[in-house]
Amino acid sequence: MGQRARAVAGWAVAGLLALSACAPLSGPPASNPPPAPAEPAPVSEASRALSTFYAGIEADLRSRGLLRTDNGRQDAPFDARRLTETFIRIALYDEFTDTPAGYVAQERVSRLRKWVAPVRVGLRFGASVPPDKVARERARVADYLSRLSAITGHPIRLSEGSANFFLYYVNEDERLALGPEIARVMPGFAPNEIAAFTRMPASTYCQVSVVAEAGSGVYTRAFALIRAEHPDLMSLACLHEEVAQGMGLPNDSPRARPSIFNDDQEFALLTPMDEAMLRVLYNPALRPGMTIAEAQPIVESLALALLGGES
Repeated sequence: MGQRARAVAGWAVAGLLALSACAPLSGPPASNPPPAPAEPAPVSEASRALSTFYAGIEADLRSRGLLRTDNGRQDAPFDARRLTETFIRIALYDEFTDTPAGYVAQERVSRLRKWVAPVRVGLRFGASVPPDKVARERARVADYLSRLSAITGHPIRLSEGSANFFLYYVNEDERLALGPEIARVMPGFAPNEIAAFTRMPASTYCQVSVVAEAGSGVYTRAFALIRAEHPDLMSLACLHEEVAQGMGLPNDSPRARPSIFNDDQEFALLTPMDEAMLRVLYNPALRPGMTIAEAQPIVESLALALLGGES
């Protein structure tokens, strides 16, 4: 099946990560795992400690006016020019560069990436996740996917069958043991790619890895992980960011405002600028694999059509 171009993004204390690499993609299609048991599995001391840690992180961020849930329009207006500049930076750059010594924080030009096939999200919960949280998160995921589909005009929905975008909510112990499951649903992942999830430091709150056909920019498969220890708003923020990044907005920028694609954690939830970028990305005029030079005049035209002189 050719090669796979991998993009990873994760929400962390220091912000987002965006990585890319290439490796062969092969292996059998994944099947659905059995549903989680009705009674949650016991939670370890390590997992309980992380729950306390993340509750403190959320409280601290909110006390400083971060993790905002408003749309940011009042104090962070944007116009077509700003939307164009932000889109180019978020959609057509990668934050990290692959080197012989590993990934380094060095922004590099990339090409436009997006899904062509319908996005079918397979939602999975670790056995430790209580039934009430399973029900709440499932409802929020379904609502958010419906919203993204309406924004982009692209089919995006939950799927109990042939998923191509896997979203896992697991606690610390389940994450550490997740390697065989990742290998099963993401055939062709190299050991270091699996380790990006199983060795994820506590400073990384959530993460997504997206597979693209080499050279085409067409996304074909994705895997996202959200820690089950997160308090309510952090969990929702992770959902908004990781799925939206997995749609084809892999970078972040300090100039992206109001936006969740920024490492300052000012906004927790998808903003009007983020919605506009997704609308631009999934306009048929933009094709996967486009360079900045090819995409920019189209993006400018689409941004003007969306916003005109609005700010």
